[in-house]
Amino acid sequence: MKTLILFLAILTMAGCTTGPKNLIAKNGYAIDTTHESQSQNERVRHLVLHYTVLDDHHSLQALTSGTASAHYLAFTTPPTHHELPVALQLVPEGRRAWHAGVSQWASRNNLNDTSIGIEIVNAGFIEGPTGRLWFPYTEAQLTLVKRLSADLIKRYGIEPQNVVAHSDIAPLRKSDPGPLFPWQAFSEHGIGAWPDAVTVQKHLAQRPEFQRVEAGTLQKALAAYGYKIAQTGVLDEETRQVFRAFQMHFRPAGISGIPDAQTEAIALALVEKYRP
Repeated sequence: MKTLILFLAILTMAGCTTGPKNLIAKNGYAIDTTHESQSQNERVRHLVLHYTVLDDHHSLQALTSGTASAHYLAFTTPPTHHELPVALQLVPEGRRAWHAGVSQWASRNNLNDTSIGIEIVNAGFIEGPTGRLWFPYTEAQLTLVKRLSADLIKRYGIEPQNVVAHSDIAPLRKSDPGPLFPWQAFSEHGIGAWPDAVTVQKHLAQRPEFQRVEAGTLQKALAAYGYKIAQTGVLDEETRQVFRAFQMHFRPAGISGIPDAQTEAIALALVEKYRP
């Protein structure tokens, strides 16, 4: 009986501290927001960058009326408002955009559920006589994407290693945003991961940068960092595509997909810095 009386007293006290501002009327019921649990975090854990492979007009059309979408779109030459570059918001941040597709990063898959996607208008590449020719980004759209990304990272607490390319989370299907996206410059503004040069040199251990290394060591390092990659120890075509995706992000000067000492050193330096 004493326990029941105490319980009723607690309920009465809780009711007395609940003011009208904490009660929200809904359709046939009300919600009391007085008590907020500490056991929660942001839904958004990743920021994924893409290119569209279309011009401004067709990019907007595809992302608003097709089967793919993104939260934001950056035109080739963004419009301005009071001298500020304008990004088009196509999907509210609290809703799920369809930009990542079949994807995986570290322990997460289906990254549409936990990410914000930014599409950047860019034609991607064309096949030339000596290989792929990649199209550059404009300074105006990079400025816009840099400011937008920095704001999203700050508001959602996105960790550097979770700012990723579409090609990082779907390396067998995607190449965007390609090797001309300036990941290192963005990292210097707090956007995304980048290895420390001293740590890279430590892991390079005075080897020639392009000296071939075993595929298995690099497979293990990339898996530890976040890539989905089979641990076969063999340089098969799928492994080479994942190596190439990693090189496009962190060593764009050489994106052959061949495992070499510099690629291995960069991967080990990233693991040491971000996945200890």
